[in-house]
Amino acid sequence: MNIPKHVVLFPDGNRRWAKQKGLHTLEGHKKGYEKLIDFSNWCKKRGIKVLTAFGFSTENWNRTKEEVDYLMDLLEKGLVNNFKRNKEGTRVRIIGQKERLPESLQKSIKEVEEETKNNTDLSLNLAISYGGKWDILQAIKKIVKDGVDLEKIDEALFESYLSTAGLPMPDLIIRAGGEMRMSNFVLWQAAYSELYFCPKYWPDFTEKDLDVALEEFDRRQRRFGK
Repeated sequence: MNIPKHVVLFPDGNRRWAKQKGLHTLEGHKKGYEKLIDFSNWCKKRGIKVLTAFGFSTENWNRTKEEVDYLMDLLEKGLVNNFKRNKEGTRVRIIGQKERLPESLQKSIKEVEEETKNNTDLSLNLAISYGGKWDILQAIKKIVKDGVDLEKIDEALFESYLSTAGLPMPDLIIRAGGEMRMSNFVLWQAAYSELYFCPKYWPDFTEKDLDVALEEFDRRQRRFGK
């Protein structure tokens, strides 16, 4: 089977899952984060080398303070408990506007990134306060600030300024939750990615669902415009 090197994940539908079950929406986020840990292990078992997952978007700052605070705390505890203390071969990187995050979360991010930097089984890129438009704009600003000669700017150089610099372009994008849109995520990087949409809410996504997505990817012919 042709296994994608880089998978992008939209773990969507956590709040709708909770409402469907009569739970507080925050319980949906908790269940969704636990499923993300499972998903990363499933990817590792199948030889996927890079996983980029949407954790918190630039637009999510507009949610209630209770929900934002809960998500920040959930992400911080999750990083420390699941990656800093467990040596499972996963390298963790956070992409996004780190400067907007609470100081305690920024500190945990630095520690986890440092302690996992030599792990090679799976590279997990968690997007926190990330937006595809922001990523493109921040790359442009850095290029301008560096005074790069106009004639030297090409796709390869531009990609070296994106938050995903050094990573292969995504092969497969999986979105759970029934929605069929990109929602301002990895807009540049997704130019030739294969898209797979699962109708299940993210907390209900199973290991079998991942296999179905991978089987679909294996059936597709990637022409890259040729």
